[in-house]
Amino acid sequence: MRIVPAAYDHPDAVKLNDMVQQEYAERYGDEGDITPLAPEMFRPPNGLYLIAYDAADRPVATGAWRARDSGGEGYRDGDAEIKRMFVVREVRGQGLARRLLALLEEDARQAGRIRMVLETGIAQPEAIALYESSGYTLTEKFGLYRCHDSSRCYAKPLR
Repeated sequence: MRIVPAAYDHPDAVKLNDMVQQEYAERYGDEGDITPLAPEMFRPPNGLYLIAYDAADRPVATGAWRARDSGGEGYRDGDAEIKRMFVVREVRGQGLARRLLALLEEDARQAGRIRMVLETGIAQPEAIALYESSGYTLTEKFGLYRCHDSSRCYAKPLR
């Protein structure tokens, strides 16, 4: 798999984002993740958006981080938030999400971020297993879904 930086509004990113939103809608019975996101949130040095391509040059996975700091949604100064971690069903189970996660963590560390945070939900046990096995622990809730019972927030120090 080839993993490259891309813009959040790149056509392949849009395609994969539509796929992950459909999966969220199926798993949670709603319209998907409504967190407001914009391309500039993922531009270095304040973020990074990655796309993974298979041997046939098809986009098969994404992952991103964006800088977050303290404010009304429960973030802390120096946070880097994981967004849009997604692997298409056909290539799951090959360690691709773990590779993306490691690249995102390293990039956020290099950008001076001190804690990686993420929000996922109880209908995504595979994601929870990935994050817990990668050293993430439950933390106080933050972000748009902080008041939702199905939401789970995780954190991992980057230093």
